[in-house]
Amino acid sequence: MNPFLKTTTALSMIILLSGCGAASRLANVGAPPKLTKIENPAEEGDYTRVSMPMPPKQEIVRESNSLWGSTKQTFFKDQRASDIGDILTVLIDIDDEAELENETERRRSAGEDVELNNALGFENRLIDALPAGALASDLVDANSTSSSRGSGSTEREEEIRVQLAATVTQILPNGNMVIQGRQEVRVNFEKRILELAGIIRPEDITTNNSISYDRIAEARISYGGEGQITDVQQPRYGQQVYDILFPF
Repeated sequence: MNPFLKTTTALSMIILLSGCGAASRLANVGAPPKLTKIENPAEEGDYTRVSMPMPPKQEIVRESNSLWGSTKQTFFKDQRASDIGDILTVLIDIDDEAELENETERRRSAGEDVELNNALGFENRLIDALPAGALASDLVDANSTSSSRGSGSTEREEEIRVQLAATVTQILPNGNMVIQGRQEVRVNFEKRILELAGIIRPEDITTNNSISYDRIAEARISYGGEGQITDVQQPRYGQQVYDILFPF
């Protein structure tokens, strides 16, 4: 076979084994990561509308001849996000530290001793059937001992302080709002990506139109990156497959 054809075939097999992601990565060699287009997240193919347990619908009673509403925090205009498409700021300040230690020890010992000194005279015939030197008083003698010990330790420390502008994408029947936000920052050939989604209550939004991350129900926060530095920090495809398939 032609050496060039052999090389081309080998490269094609490597790309196929590496998956579709390898082809796209090869196509972007020497180019910075592309930023995602700004689109309506509710119209994306993988967007799923949120459905949560809702209390019975209640009618809002408004007082006549009143300039003040019960949901207002400013006299003239409420600047807080309240409708689909409105924007609010999410303050993410995570400073978690956890340390867990586990130790388990188990021991078990068992012994069995069976003798057949008398069995209506049949013990002699039984001895004849056994190898020479066998005794009826020592027919079965078994002992077993097992011991296991395990210990583990986990230590984790995380610190993230960022701010993200999120958009209201859905309003639930009880007035709670679904928010979703994405932020991409590219520095040279490295792209940092911050994603957030969850459910908030309008009354938890502060007067400056911001909300803390710990007030978000069903919060989904993702902070990662793409680019040359992230690629170097990840194990190669072959190593990942080897770690999954190798049983020892």
